[in-house]
Amino acid sequence: MTAARVRSGGRPTLEEVAARAGVGRGTASRVINGSPRVSAQTREAVEAAVAELGYVPNRAARALAGNRTDAIALVVPESETRFFAEPYFSDIVRGVGAALADTEMQLLLTLVGNDRERRRLAQYLTAHRVDGVLMVSVHADDPLPELLEQLGMPAVMGGRRSASETLAAVDSDNFGGARAAVGHLVTRGRRAIATITGPGDVYGAQRRLDGYRAAVHEAGLEPDERLIGAADFSEEGGARAMRELLARRPDVDAVFAASDVMAAGARQVLREAGRRIPDDVALIGFDDSAVARHMDPALTSVRQPIEEMGRTMARVLLKEIASETQERPQIVLPTELVVRDSS
Repeated sequence: MTAARVRSGGRPTLEEVAARAGVGRGTASRVINGSPRVSAQTREAVEAAVAELGYVPNRAARALAGNRTDAIALVVPESETRFFAEPYFSDIVRGVGAALADTEMQLLLTLVGNDRERRRLAQYLTAHRVDGVLMVSVHADDPLPELLEQLGMPAVMGGRRSASETLAAVDSDNFGGARAAVGHLVTRGRRAIATITGPGDVYGAQRRLDGYRAAVHEAGLEPDERLIGAADFSEEGGARAMRELLARRPDVDAVFAASDVMAAGARQVLREAGRRIPDDVALIGFDDSAVARHMDPALTSVRQPIEEMGRTMARVLLKEIASETQERPQIVLPTELVVRDSS
């Protein structure tokens, strides 16, 4: 047993590694933390001392020394009711969790449903209590992305705020998915095709509406604003929009809902109105969640790879945290129309 180990009570310290290598404590710390700002000769000396002494870095101390918390926050600016009712969020969490499973990172889930919770989160982030932030379901006027940019904190968004998004983002092909859904309805002979949209301040919802409009135009159908029902991605919103659509255009023969949950609300209203699905009105959703598979009839839906979005978001964030890169990739994952009995 070395004298150094006897002095430290059996567990070598960073100071002892530095002394053995003939360098300062700060230099030894830089080598152990992987900093490139040391010479090859110094790195070899420190690594040799680590091996000789059997030094094991104290993870908590390393995090503190590197101003690291080994934690990231997943921020969802929605209420608890919406979070637990919408399968999209659980799939995102599952994907993020899978990407972090083999790392030392802790995941902190934060729901921000009101101004008080938003202020509390801002204080938490300003204190740099996490190494990075993942955000989903961000509305155009949400101040959080701007705060993160001011803080210089690594951040990745699930979905974009606009076509000119400045933060790293992972999105699905909302435009292409909606266009394919409406194109499918056209091939089935539908002509009075309505859509139920998500919130107008969510870019993904805007793109799904754009895809609907493009497909209507390509089919040579007469565009009619009365066939567009505004909603909020909730089942209640889908039901309300469907009632309004039936009142404005009783001849509607197909509906593209911008989420499966809204499609479920629309289906209930159609049934109450005596409209058979798909005989009288064809119905398509978006997400291809468990809701789509368990509906009766089973719901045709646009599949977006939600779990893969979560995994990709986490991987991009980990890379940004590790390398302190200025790259802010804009990744768009493909969608796929899954045809079932409702169309």
